[in-house]
Parts: sequence; structure tokens; C-alpha cells
Amino acid sequence: MDRGRFGVPAGVRDWAVAVGVAGLLVGTGLSGESSTANSDLLGYALLAGGGLALAAARRAPLVVLAVTGLCAVGYQAAGFDVLAVSYLVAVYGAVRAGHRGLAVAASLALLFALHLTALVFQGETVREAFGRGGGVLELAWLIAAFAAGEAVRQAERTREETARRRADEERLRIARELHDSLTHQISVIKVQAEVAVHVARRLGEQVPEAMLAIQEAGREASRELRATLEALRDDDTTPPRGLDDVPELVRKSRTLGLDATLTIDGRQHDVPAAVDRTVYRIVQEALTNVARHADATTAAVRIDCRPDSLAIRVDDDGRATPAATPLPGLGLLGMRERVTALGGRLRAEPRDGGGFTVRAELPVERTS
Repeated sequence: MDRGRFGVPAGVRDWAVAVGVAGLLVGTGLSGESSTANSDLLGYALLAGGGLALAAARRAPLVVLAVTGLCAVGYQAAGFDVLAVSYLVAVYGAVRAGHRGLAVAASLALLFALHLTALVFQGETVREAFGRGGGVLELAWLIAAFAAGEAVRQAERTREETARRRADEERLRIARELHDSLTHQISVIKVQAEVAVHVARRLGEQVPEAMLAIQEAGREASRELRATLEALRDDDTTPPRGLDDVPELVRKSRTLGLDATLTIDGRQHDVPAAVDRTVYRIVQEALTNVARHADATTAAVRIDCRPDSLAIRVDDDGRATPAATPLPGLGLLGMRERVTALGGRLRAEPRDGGGFTVRAELPVERTS
């Protein structure tokens, strides 16, 4: 459950704001006089309804924006000249949720509707309805609500990025410490096993299969740890590697005897640094797994640059089959963590016709 700074559930806070705004609107309506006879009950209902609708602003900001706007037009038509406080709060919530363009369009439509209502229902002239100075004040309130929502949205994004960066730094530090510790221990095991095998062979004795297995496991573990350390150090490379470095990555894989191809569709555009790095990491890990474990001869890398996302797909012709799904290794788990942290999706599984496929889709936020 989402809780605020003082441990209050988000639902309770939303209802508190909704009831408070509804009370403010009804109280303001009671303190004035409606200009249309027999409309008090409907007007008070619209005043209260516009405020109470804010309880759902977190879950459905655009719906609440529409409801509060209609209520504002309704109670003005009923003769209540009350500032649309509930709509201003709804604008703040919609902008905070990222719906800036729709909030602007809805606000312009509301301003026109309010002035039209004054013309039709309150008997004002065209000059009075559309030329009164109150429109400037209404516009100022809307700009203030929009600016507040945008400021909070940017602050939340900065806080999330900071938290993610700190988590990445801590994960990197722990990984390095584990690497240093494990490298020493595995090196000792590897050396001891090789010495035992060497001595047994010099004495003409048969080397136990278990000892040979330990020796080979030590060598493989040392190679894996060395590759892990290189990847960890590469995380600090300046500038970091990204989409522009993928062609060079594919070319290097060909030197290992893998027939790798690269296809990039769509127009490449600027993407966030985290997405740029993740694209490179996904392709790097997929090609590394193909070269080491898949017993494949070909690999096809395809990157689709879409307006709001990047889609990556890597297919190989290795020995994987749907009937023998391999257990996910640390590299695949790391890829999944990176993709999930960016709000994307990743699938890695054997193909029906044989071989393995890695597919990822990373959202790319575009400024509106």
C-alpha cells in the first residue's frame, strides 16, 4: 500500500482532499447567492460532486478531469459563481500523471465553455461574457495548477532516478566485493586441484573423475569471474556504450566464428542514457551466451526504433529446443532486471524451429 511521509495510506489522503475541496466549494456556494431561481439543490450537488470526484484522481486522472470540468460548467449554469477549485486540483493531478497535452486542451475548452455559459444562462452580453477581466485570473489559476503538477512530476522523476542510480551503485559494489572474495577462493581450489592431478599423473596413478571435474569446474569458474569483472569495469566506462556501439559488438562476434548479422529498422532518435546502455547490454549478453553455450553458427540481431519504444530481438540456430528449456543464468537474470527497472518487457526462450530467441521492448518517453 502506498503510504506518505507520515504513514497515511494514499486512499485516505485522496478522500481527505476530496472532502476538503467539496466542503470548500459548498461553503463558498452557501456564502453567495445563485442568480438562477430553483437551481440551488442542483448547484450544491454539482459543487459537492466535483469535489468528491477528486477521490479517484490518482487512479483515473483524465476521467476526474472531465467530471470536474463538467461540474464546473454545470454549477455555473445553475447560477453559482464559484472558482473551479476541484478542476484546478484535477489539472494538477493530470499533469503530474504525465497528461500535459490533454490537460491543456481540456482547460482551453473549459474556459470557452464557462464564458459561453455566462452568455447563455446568466444573460451576459458577448462583451461581458468573453471580454471580462476574470478570464485572465482564471487562466492564471490554470497556469499555476499546471506548473505545480509539472514541478512535482519532475521532482518525482528525479527522486526515482536517484534511487535507481544508488541501487545500481550498491549492486555494483556488492558484485565487486563478491567477485574479489570468490576469485581468491576459487583460485585456491583450482590450484589445489591442478597440483593433485599433476602429482597423480607423475606417480602413474589414475586420476579420479571427481578431481578432473573439480579442475575443469575451477577453470570455467575463473573464466566466468574474469568476464564478470570485465563487465563490471565496463559499467564505469566513459562514455558508456550504447546503441551506436552495437555494430562494433556484432563485428567482434564474427571474429569468434559466429556468423552474426545486424538489422536496424526505423529512424534512430535520442533515447535516455539508461535505455541506450541497456540495448547494448542485451545484445552483448545474448551474443555472449550464443558464443559460449548455444553451439550455434549464426545469430541475427534486429533492432526496431519506434517512436515510443525500442524493440530488440536476437535469434540463433543453436541446440536449444522447447522440450529442453535451459535454466536462466546470471546473465539472463541481469538482463531481466535491467529491462524491468526501465518498465520494459523481456522474453528469452527456445524457438519452435530450434535455436534460442531473446526479445526485449524498452519504452522511450517522448516529450510532449
